[in-house]
Amino acid sequence: MSEAERPPADLDRGDARRPESEPSQPSGLMDLLGVAAVLLDAEGRVVLWSPQAEELYGYTAEEALGEYSANLLVHEEHWDWVIKKFVEVMETGQSWGGTFPIKCKGGGTRLVELRNMRLLDDRGDFYALGLGTDSPRLREVERDVALSTRLISQSPIGIAILDTDLRYVAVNPALERIHGLPAKDHLGRYYREIMRDTKFEVPEAAMRQVLRTGVPLVDQSTIVGRTPADPGHQHAWSISLYRLEDTQGRVLGVADLVVDVTERYESALEATETRRRLAVIADGSARIGATLDVEQTARELADVTVPALADLVAVDLLDSVLDEHRPASSSGPAVFRALAVKAAYPTEAVRAADPPGRIAAYDADRLATQCVRTGRPILISHADGNDLTRIARDNHAATLLARSGVHSYLAVPLSARGTILGFLGLTRARDPRPFDEDDLAIATELASRAAVCIDNARTHQSVRNAAETLQRSLLPDHPPDLPGLQVASRYLPAQAAYEVGGDWYDVLPLVDDKTALVVGDVMGSGIEAAAAMGRLRTATAAFADLDLDPARVLQHLDKITSRLEQYIATCAYAVYDPHRAECHIANAGHLPPALVRSGRHPRLLDLPTGTPLGVGGVPFETTSLSLAPGDQLVLYTDGLVETRHHSIDERLDTLLRLLDAPDSPLEDICDRLLHELRHTDNHDDVALLIARARPFTRDPAGAHRQGLP
Repeated sequence: MSEAERPPADLDRGDARRPESEPSQPSGLMDLLGVAAVLLDAEGRVVLWSPQAEELYGYTAEEALGEYSANLLVHEEHWDWVIKKFVEVMETGQSWGGTFPIKCKGGGTRLVELRNMRLLDDRGDFYALGLGTDSPRLREVERDVALSTRLISQSPIGIAILDTDLRYVAVNPALERIHGLPAKDHLGRYYREIMRDTKFEVPEAAMRQVLRTGVPLVDQSTIVGRTPADPGHQHAWSISLYRLEDTQGRVLGVADLVVDVTERYESALEATETRRRLAVIADGSARIGATLDVEQTARELADVTVPALADLVAVDLLDSVLDEHRPASSSGPAVFRALAVKAAYPTEAVRAADPPGRIAAYDADRLATQCVRTGRPILISHADGNDLTRIARDNHAATLLARSGVHSYLAVPLSARGTILGFLGLTRARDPRPFDEDDLAIATELASRAAVCIDNARTHQSVRNAAETLQRSLLPDHPPDLPGLQVASRYLPAQAAYEVGGDWYDVLPLVDDKTALVVGDVMGSGIEAAAAMGRLRTATAAFADLDLDPARVLQHLDKITSRLEQYIATCAYAVYDPHRAECHIANAGHLPPALVRSGRHPRLLDLPTGTPLGVGGVPFETTSLSLAPGDQLVLYTDGLVETRHHSIDERLDTLLRLLDAPDSPLEDICDRLLHELRHTDNHDDVALLIARARPFTRDPAGAHRQGLP
């Protein structure tokens, strides 16, 4: 074939497609390409001319019909080749296809993709049919198809095309791998035939929504599950859905894009779990150890761990830690005292734990005993019957744990300053997750903090008990019979979170039927303050025996206090003389006593305040007042009236209001004052002393005789 005989471009096409078995609406692709049809007779004249031919070549049907196609559509330099090829087609019946430069109306040239074939009619006559479309447009469509095909086939994203009934019509290799099924097992089957798990009801409903509305759903749904391709591992997939339409807007189906996001999903879970762990630890740091109370600290530990970490938690301390008289044992059963038990929901597993306050022995083979003996945590991710037997105290408790569904256990020692105090026991039943190393890390952190707080509380309680014992031993008993006076008193130490202070009171019988009444407060707390209080009380009693004026007594106490390093004290000292019915009183920086008289409202005595003992160099003054029978003198320390939330004036007004019942028994008055004024969170101790004058006469034998109160 000569150069002139070759077509400018040669593109044979032989992949004819089998028509559908049933008629359907046009797909729109033929319209997109605008395929032109031209029919020639055996002589090469145009006998049929389609509207698409007019659009492609520019000639109207009237202009083209009856004309020789070579003259009409072929440039002169191509005539010989075209005529030769036309003759071959008509003689042999072999079709020809390729790209050819067609002459259009006006003399211009257009590259056209042609298909030429011979036709035979019912009379035995031959015709030539030429089909053509714009070559650049066809190349563009081919490129798009090739690109789409390659992208779909090589994409790591799983892609499926489903029809409007949600049957698979195409599946790419990536989706085959994701589902673990070849494409042939997908085609023609409904979506839920392949994706049978109920969790896939959600994407199925989303597909129908996209088909109905045309609004795509991009990365809207994450499905977690297992596939036949990898049944041993859980995967996560992100699903995006798009409605497919042809060029005429007819809905063809839906495209399902599936991306394996397992790593992202697991990273998100890990981040969430990390945040949860940090939140639990932060919560524990804020809540555990709010008080210096052993039982309260144990309850705080339980509150933090349930339900954030476990379904059931128990906090138990070795009884030898709480009871110094009980020696610890390194063999045989371990004796625990239960401090706290908490469950996330009602469960009979609670009855398998010891209730708070109970002392119980755990045999040497029990996990609790091993935990405190070795000082190492015990993690049982999946607990069976044998494990439950070793977790529980006895067989009955093991049965309760089994019936409750306990499947995982964690025991962490409570260790502080090198001493094992007890253990934290955690179980999971309703929570399906087994305990893991991350849970162990959280529990260890919480147990470590709680153990230090418990040890601090335990040490504080021991010191506090010693100080309170010392202080109470220094406080007096009332003399059974006081000339002309009836006396009632109270002492209350500070609440458990604080150390005892140096508050004291004293009632001292003196010569000539006199009685000294003393209330004082050593600033500070603990054993040292209690010891300083004891020294001042002893000194006060010694100076009182000298029958000195109250101001002189305070001057001597001031000198003694100044020699007590870092201590100062306040004190109110009064002496009652029943013969004169007079009370002489001096004040060293103390709150003013209250005076209650029958028929009058109670009032605070207007005394020279004086400076606290230990300041030194400032004289004190004595004030005298009369006390008629029934009159009361009320001495108290600041722990009775001072609070963080009220002014001292407001509290003193409340004190006077409560005292406005002068005929009440003194014991009842003491109880009422403490009940109304003493707060549960009071950080100071309280000394209260009330003296009521009563009638007094001396009998002829020289002994005094008192009237009825």
